[in-house]
Amino acid sequence: MNWADFTAAEPAFARTVEERFGAFRHHVLATVRQDGSPRLSGLEVRFHDGELWLGMMPDSLKARDLLRDPRFALHANPGEGTAMAGGDVRIGGRAFEVGAGPVKDGYVKEVEPPEPFHLFRTELTEVVRTFVEDDRYLVVQVWKPGEPVRTLRRT
Repeated sequence: MNWADFTAAEPAFARTVEERFGAFRHHVLATVRQDGSPRLSGLEVRFHDGELWLGMMPDSLKARDLLRDPRFALHANPGEGTAMAGGDVRIGGRAFEVGAGPVKDGYVKEVEPPEPFHLFRTELTEVVRTFVEDDRYLVVQVWKPGEPVRTLRRT
């Protein structure tokens, strides 16, 4: 499922997640290194044309990781202090490179990224939001493809 599918299934949740990522420019991407250990890297993301796009410099380690193993986790920048307006948000999934052609050309025309670059479209496997409600509850919302949002509250 792509971003448009998630948005159609859970529009309010998707809007909250997109706003949370839109609050800051840089976020944290986790990929899988060749030896199986995690790699954390800074990354800019873009929601465009029903997709969550990951763009990165050519031959970067994170791009090589994704080309070898498409699994990723993406964590929204928590921002300054401890307020985390909108909560703590993360997205898990798989990323697949988009080669030269009309899709990448359209992205380049709209976004004007520095070239050359790797462009990955994403398939979502999980979206999670964690926030504090009424200064009393820790609330965790979890969405997975084909399932409704599951909400857990802890005191």
